[in-house]
Amino acid sequence: MAKFEVVNHPLIQHKLTIIRDKDCSTKVFREVTNEIGMLMAYEITRDLPLEDIEIETPIMKTTQKQIAGKKLAIVPILRAGLGMVDGIMDMIPAARVGHIGMYRDPDTLEAIEYFAKFPQDIHERRVFVVDPMLATGVSAITALNQLTTKYNVKEENITFVCLVAAPEGIKALQEAHPNVDIYTAALDEKLNEHGYIIPGLGDAGDRIFGTK
Repeated sequence: MAKFEVVNHPLIQHKLTIIRDKDCSTKVFREVTNEIGMLMAYEITRDLPLEDIEIETPIMKTTQKQIAGKKLAIVPILRAGLGMVDGIMDMIPAARVGHIGMYRDPDTLEAIEYFAKFPQDIHERRVFVVDPMLATGVSAITALNQLTTKYNVKEENITFVCLVAAPEGIKALQEAHPNVDIYTAALDEKLNEHGYIIPGLGDAGDRIFGTK
């Protein structure tokens, strides 16, 4: 089984409380979601390999470390995943960005794909799939199915990143893709009868873009 980690840094937990509040404005919600994405970038890239490089400081030549040429990609699940991309990109600006569009059928809770566009060499990259919420896991599983079967990305090269997860979603994603690492800022209590996370933070897409 791959890694599952709740990133419980105090700054992340503080900022997550801000966006959980129902009175948080669209502007603040968008800004803070972006900030959490930036902070989580430190943890999700912690195991990137390093290599030695020789440079010359103003004083002398020296051998120091740099990230070893591993190509990276960020893939937000549209549309809510867009809210986390800029923050992560601030930390790894050389990463390419792909997009996969999903919406959840309100009756069946099934994920319907409507758009997919990835870098041509996505199968050669370390891929960070981002979506603020991991509720039933259906959207995440559908997105990862696409990446692994249609685009030949190895599970071992995929990391799923979210802000809030439900135990049901974690279990489903781990069963469907056991070699994918999962990082979340919070593991909440459960899903309600409508498939929303409790206590959660509502519909992340609507709150990021002010559409409800």
